[in-house]
Amino acid sequence: MGLQTTLKALADPVRRQILDLLKNGRLSAGEISAHFPVTAPSISRHLSVLKEADLIRDQREGKYIYYELNTSVLEEIMLWITDLKGESDHEDNVAGT
Repeated sequence: MGLQTTLKALADPVRRQILDLLKNGRLSAGEISAHFPVTAPSISRHLSVLKEADLIRDQREGKYIYYELNTSVLEEIMLWITDLKGESDHEDNVAGT
């Protein structure tokens, strides 16, 4: 997925909270919904946006769908931000002096 789609997904505080919940392990949509004062369809839409941005993966088991983080996309974002900050350039300059 594109960086713009990923950043747009991360812009919403509810979606960031969902990602925060999933850092502790996979959860069903119902388990995720229990943490928010919004409707189940609203949570479902947030999950869809996160999935479209490839920030989460889902797996159906019987009548439940479980969601988990896709850490590879998060790592790509972190590398991009680190590069944007110029930290790698700073380390190269320090090592070269």
